[in-house]
Amino acid sequence: MKNITLSMEENIIKAGRQYAKAHHTTLNSLIRSLVEKVVINQSQQWLSECFSMMDQAKGRSQGKHWKREDLYRV
Repeated sequence: MKNITLSMEENIIKAGRQYAKAHHTTLNSLIRSLVEKVVINQSQQWLSECFSMMDQAKGRSQGKHWKREDLYRV
């Protein structure tokens, strides 16, 4: 695991440490968890948006049924 350096206002760090202590964790773990949640949520949101757009797309297959072999023809 790589280390990074963050800059924050002193009062935020103090409040963060108090919150972490009250929740039996460390400030480092708290920050790591929050970043992971944001990043994972963002990628899941992107995937949901893609599926939503696919559901809204108006396909024009005109009744054509594709076979697996057709997909590999170039």
